[in-house]
Amino acid sequence: MNPVDLPICEIRDRIAATARECNRLIIRAPTGSGKSTQVPQILADEVIQGRGQVVILQPRRLAARLLAARVAHERGCRPGSEVGYQVRFSDCSSRETRIKYITEGILLRRTLVDSALEGTAAVILDEFHERHIYTDVTLGRLLEIQKTTRPDLKIVVMSATLDIEPLRKLLDPCLVLESEGRTYPVEIEHLQAEPDWEKNPPWALASQVFEEIAPRFTEGDALVFMPGAFEIARTVRALRASAACRGWEILPLHGEMPEKEQDRAVGPSDRRKIIVATNVAETSITIDGMRLVIDSGLARMPKFDPRRGINTLLTEKISRSSADQRAGRAGRTAPGRCVRLWTAATHRQRPQATTPEIERMDLSEILLLLKASDRGMPEGVDSNPLADIRSLPWLDQPPVEALDQSLRLLCDLGALDGQTGAITGMGRQLAQFPAHPRFARMLLEAGKSGCVRSAAWIAALVQERSLLSRRPDSLQKEKRDLRFDDESDSDFFRLMQAASYAEEREFDVEACSRLGIHAASARRAAAARDHFLRIASEAGIAPQKAGDEDRTAARKSLLAGFPDHVARRLDSGSLRCVLAHGRRGTLARESVVNAPMFVAAEIQEREVGRSKVDVLLSLCTAVEEEWLRELFPGDIRQERLVSFDDESKRVTAELVTSFLGLPIRSKADTPAENEAARILADEVIKGNLALKGWSHAVEQLIARINTVASSCPDTGISRFTEDHRRRALEKLCTGAFNHKDIKDRDAFPSVRNVLSREQQDILDNYAPERIKVAGDRQPKIIYSNDSPPRIEARIQELYGTEGPLLAGRGRIPVVIHVLAPNQRPVQITQDLSKFWRDDYPRIKRELQKKYPKHEWR
Repeated sequence: MNPVDLPICEIRDRIAATARECNRLIIRAPTGSGKSTQVPQILADEVIQGRGQVVILQPRRLAARLLAARVAHERGCRPGSEVGYQVRFSDCSSRETRIKYITEGILLRRTLVDSALEGTAAVILDEFHERHIYTDVTLGRLLEIQKTTRPDLKIVVMSATLDIEPLRKLLDPCLVLESEGRTYPVEIEHLQAEPDWEKNPPWALASQVFEEIAPRFTEGDALVFMPGAFEIARTVRALRASAACRGWEILPLHGEMPEKEQDRAVGPSDRRKIIVATNVAETSITIDGMRLVIDSGLARMPKFDPRRGINTLLTEKISRSSADQRAGRAGRTAPGRCVRLWTAATHRQRPQATTPEIERMDLSEILLLLKASDRGMPEGVDSNPLADIRSLPWLDQPPVEALDQSLRLLCDLGALDGQTGAITGMGRQLAQFPAHPRFARMLLEAGKSGCVRSAAWIAALVQERSLLSRRPDSLQKEKRDLRFDDESDSDFFRLMQAASYAEEREFDVEACSRLGIHAASARRAAAARDHFLRIASEAGIAPQKAGDEDRTAARKSLLAGFPDHVARRLDSGSLRCVLAHGRRGTLARESVVNAPMFVAAEIQEREVGRSKVDVLLSLCTAVEEEWLRELFPGDIRQERLVSFDDESKRVTAELVTSFLGLPIRSKADTPAENEAARILADEVIKGNLALKGWSHAVEQLIARINTVASSCPDTGISRFTEDHRRRALEKLCTGAFNHKDIKDRDAFPSVRNVLSREQQDILDNYAPERIKVAGDRQPKIIYSNDSPPRIEARIQELYGTEGPLLAGRGRIPVVIHVLAPNQRPVQITQDLSKFWRDDYPRIKRELQKKYPKHEWR
């Protein structure tokens, strides 16, 4: 299609005029409208006009390269001259480049070290609706730069499907332009029944669907969406084996292919084509001639995996908006058709839009990059370690829990200071690696000890699931045929041997399956290993020759990346373990590791019952205590712990060496008297230890104190608080080290001695233990902490006693519980004179008949 015929060109003049007027612009235009190729040229030719470079952020390397090639072709130049691109491991640009396509990570790293964006006049964030975490952070950083050092910088956000209002508020003041585009109707079809991917995998189902459609599909090309390179390869194989595809050119398209093969897939062909692609073909890249889309509804999406503590790619169901984007590819030049390999009912249950990566990914790498930048602390921001991160202009604020988790990990890795959150020298080194900080730390350590290849394998295997079959009957066969070593220091060495075996046989499915190796997993692991080797090479870390690497160094490199996963067996005969940061878990039975201390690359929480969670530790590697001291000297703590042993009911002390809260060595010690007294008192207060000497008399003493404190505050006596109770108990326990020493001790003196000698005399005067009534009788006063004191006496014992009874030198009324001869109360009063006058005659008549032998006056 001629560029001038693209729908976006209908608003070309408005784009130019608006961009000249305002430095913040939002453009919403449908897929295929030409915005990714034409808007950069409009800005360069009619707005910037040589005053700097137009940089276009693209989420994917393939799109960045192909778009640059398309624009270069339109402008009659070669890529790398006026139009260029830069992706990881490749920079095709020069000093004369005016329009430059660049991937997210590269642009973000540039904004973090270059606060002026020297030579850049405009930045376009394309496909913003995908909400990649790097794009979100880059936008925030651009807004900071525009607000401070570059008010002239132009920021353009573009998308096909985007909720504009939240973005408008973030960018305010900004202007919004929309292009309606021109698309043809696309007929959407769904399956009648939800597919069972185990029985009928997506590649097989896609091939079946095409075979059914092929006789009626007489014009145009087809586009099949699959989640990853493996599924694409299987789909291509299935289609090429189908008679319905004779004469068709069937081509894969994904980011890991050689550039020539990518160009062949998107370029013109003499034959009708079926392109099998990842979601790289969903946006940005326009492939002409598509009239049919077969959509698996799946995509490989980055997501935080709590089992490994890293971000990993998982196959997920796409959202409805992504499905609409894919379907739209069939209606660019003529009416089209889209077959979705899921039902209409489940389509309605899918989310409308893809969850932003910031809500589903680990933020450690982003947090480290921001800490390594020259942003500085914004004025007025507090000293919280995360305050400078939260101050970035975010479209969606990062979840607090995710930030806290990332902060702790970076502190554990030594990348940030644990007290201030400031970046360390180690952190600045790790920030140079375009990888998760765990893997960066592994590669950095591997470079020092010469085991880069092994570390790259381990990093790759951490990300890959189920390389080996877990069938018990296959384990011995694996060991025999692969000649697995009998070493018991790491689960990774067996996996590395298996993956290497698969690689030597070019990942042949039949050869691998005979030994319980999953060929697809091995292939992905090998690709990931090469990725990490490239990262290491880019950082100036060269691998050793194969076979020359030290396994001990490889184990140490894993520890460097996973210090928070260090665990120690509770005892040699048990699988139960304690982990860093006070967690507990169980070593997986299939692990070969039998060392007392190890690092688990995978920690999986499993529910076992309604409320119990089992933490399973797998992919383990034995580690040594001296390695912890070598790699993380600042995290080794020496402390003296005094505690109570429930079994012996004794206070014990030990000198403990710990790493990130994990005790790794201990030595018995003798507790001091004051330590033992404090801990024994704690156990008594908790109700774990009984004291015979803490009697009713002691509780009455406390109640007397509280009564005087409440009723006669002028005496200077204060209420007996929990602090007083603790002090009394600690005094009682002084000199004791176990329950036996204190269980029979009398607590009365310890409680009474909370008061001074003078206060004790006042207490005896104001709250006597007994009170005098007629006939020289002195019933005991029963005190309470929260109610008036009382006496209990039979009617006959009260004859001759008149008026109220008062303690506290006449200031504290005493409640009288008048008892019948059977010791049961018949009246409660504070005024005996009133009782004798009003109530006694009636009570006497009732009780005299029952108890005629008692005296009745």
